Amino acid sequence: MLNKMTVEDIQVKGKKVLVRVDFNVPIDKGGHINDDRRIREALPTIKYLKNSGAKVILMSHLGRPKGKVNPEFSLKPIAESLSALLDQKVIFAEDVIGKDAFLKAEALKDGEVMLLENVRFHGEEEKNDKVFAKKLSSLGEIFVNDAFGTAHRAHASTAGIADYLPSAVGFLIKKELEVMGNALSNPERPLLAILGGAKVSDKIGVIENLLDKVDSILIGGGMAFTFLKAQKYDIGESLLEDDKVELAKSLLQKAIDKKVALILPMDVVVAKEFKNDTEFKVVTKENIPADMMGLDIGEETIKVFTNEIRKAKTIIWNGPMGVFEMNNFNKGTYAIAKAMAESKGTTIIGGGDSASAVEQLGFGDKMTHISTGGGASLEFLEGKILPGINVINDK
Repeated sequence: MLNKMTVEDIQVKGKKVLVRVDFNVPIDKGGHINDDRRIREALPTIKYLKNSGAKVILMSHLGRPKGKVNPEFSLKPIAESLSALLDQKVIFAEDVIGKDAFLKAEALKDGEVMLLENVRFHGEEEKNDKVFAKKLSSLGEIFVNDAFGTAHRAHASTAGIADYLPSAVGFLIKKELEVMGNALSNPERPLLAILGGAKVSDKIGVIENLLDKVDSILIGGGMAFTFLKAQKYDIGESLLEDDKVELAKSLLQKAIDKKVALILPMDVVVAKEFKNDTEFKVVTKENIPADMMGLDIGEETIKVFTNEIRKAKTIIWNGPMGVFEMNNFNKGTYAIAKAMAESKGTTIIGGGDSASAVEQLGFGDKMTHISTGGGASLEFLEGKILPGINVINDK
């Protein structure tokens, strides 16, 4: 792990500890939380601090209220859900740096937990405004960042606040850095990366960074068609980033130079339209009809890809193999998830859509690690420095 202070390295008893968590969870109109995984992932840090006698003050964003107070994005339902999970009342502050927050923070007793209202109700949050960060910091005495999902953002509550308080990372960020960091720097080999999703442009940095580290890369999803086009195949109406074809060509060459097996689909499921009940069939990559689009990997590709997964000792997956939200085009994503669930090696899901797919398909508990960060895990896989982690005090 990067050599950062963790919650276990600091004295917290009797101290007000400001903890940045990622409670950006899906909530329906009735205030019901549809998926509380991010809340549950924060529990180890919250419980540790509480049991160590800290006064715990949690802060998070929810959705995109665009710097204005919007009841639709209130964290109130989360305070209720967290109260049930912790089996103790979580005190809710009706504001972030207003009178209510300061009075309730002042009155906190050791072992009590409070949650501030949505930090993004203030426009200064996303601008990493110094005055706002300082005022926020004055609520506590120690800053702990445990929001990996926002660690790639330099906002006031994720980074700016560290200028004014001693800081450490929580258990969730520690786990993310250790599991993904080890997979990249000291993996059990063969190390396999599986990349999917719609666009090559989202994954350029990831591919370039991984080409120096992995033994093989499997590419599926919409991004595969830009690579097939680079190999001179006709891809019909399939998704294409025309301005990235030359780049795809150079990445294919780089893979050859570095002796990395970069494997593209041999066959694809093509359809007339981008909808579930349209006509579809499986064709080889040489025979994609001009009037059809590829929406999933085909059976032959599934065989080859799952065989690669069986051989690998460490597997990192980011991005679905097809339009997994549609039943007719989720076979590839399902097969990858199932093969990874059956793998004896280390299996890492790099957040975002792959994490949703794995959870939806019922394989979540079979993976070594599912990252809580979409953009953050992508940037980590690219080898970028994450501002929310970079600001934390070194050991």
